[in-house]
Amino acid sequence: MHANTREWILLLTVLPLVAAPRADLSISAKVNGALLTICTSARTAGAIDSLTWRGKEFLNGHDHGRELQSASSFDGYGECLNPTEAGSDKDGKGPTSSSVLVSGKAHGRTLQTTIEMAYWLVPGTPYHTACGSHADFRRAKNEAVRSSDKLVKRVTIGRNVISYDVTFVTADDHQSATFEALTGYMTPEFSDFLAYDPATHTVVPLTDGPGEQPLPVILATPDHNYAMGIFSPGLPQKAHPKVGYGRFRFMNNPQIANWNTVKWNAVYRVAPVPRGEYSYHCDVIVGTVDDVRRALERLTQSGKVPD
Repeated sequence: MHANTREWILLLTVLPLVAAPRADLSISAKVNGALLTICTSARTAGAIDSLTWRGKEFLNGHDHGRELQSASSFDGYGECLNPTEAGSDKDGKGPTSSSVLVSGKAHGRTLQTTIEMAYWLVPGTPYHTACGSHADFRRAKNEAVRSSDKLVKRVTIGRNVISYDVTFVTADDHQSATFEALTGYMTPEFSDFLAYDPATHTVVPLTDGPGEQPLPVILATPDHNYAMGIFSPGLPQKAHPKVGYGRFRFMNNPQIANWNTVKWNAVYRVAPVPRGEYSYHCDVIVGTVDDVRRALERLTQSGKVPD
């Protein structure tokens, strides 16, 4: 036996084995009279890629962009400088993620993860149009596959809502940031776009945009038996009173397989952005359209999260 071989054996017996953080997490609880289950996966580095209620899957989950997840973009570059929780565009529908799970745990109704986010575009990737507000820039701005930014989330299933707390830990200073505190990419059967109007306590029809507007968004099946709504108490921001809640419909693109999906998001804008922590609270409501409407009425009236 060579001396260096003996040294490696000795080293392995002395060093403690460090277990990889748990990525396949699951929590379940009764919500509006039916079981709701939320799952993360190693494939998405601990991002949520499945949410079922009353036996129905709500999330698309096809690639690494279509989850219930968070993302950020900086300095007006849009997707060209875009740390993303679940991974990169290049990860596609593959089994692994360019993001890295730092820690993960689930207990009772709560799951928590810390994820080092990959950039959506790998270095050098050309972009199909101008990068955000930079008309003459058309490629990935980042020079690494993975950012040094972390996304910390705590998700708890309550009796009426899913309490969702996220903290973006930015490693660098920026002139500006768009924090997509939360987005949900849903299956295309959630084709009815609605908004909750707190002035009248009613659900009103909403166009499919695309883009943001100031009212909480609800996406529902046509029969209104299944719906998901989003509320964030800091929206709309005083500096941006006409935006905050987005809705989008992506349909019938023959160039991209499994393209059809719909999405909502809750978006915050900050400038300037010194390195540090940026925390946001969202409430995700799942049930029938009437279940969602009642929860949004309580949330908007009290400013508090219902049990």
